[in-house]
Amino acid sequence: MLIKVDFDLCESNAMCEALAPDVFEIDDDDFLQLKTDQVTPENEQRVRQAVAACPRAAISLLEDDA
Repeated sequence: MLIKVDFDLCESNAMCEALAPDVFEIDDDDFLQLKTDQVTPENEQRVRQAVAACPRAAISLLEDDA
């Protein structure tokens, strides 16, 4: 499964970073950066929480074959 971010929608609210700091990071210019686009068994629960918590629905998950 892959993480997709619509950077046009993203407002860099940092909700995702708070829930999954190993995956999401707000840089010094206040832009969201993905540390990885891969969902792993170790980060899946936190990534799903970040997707659900995004106030702009800018984060989604894609199946690997999509």
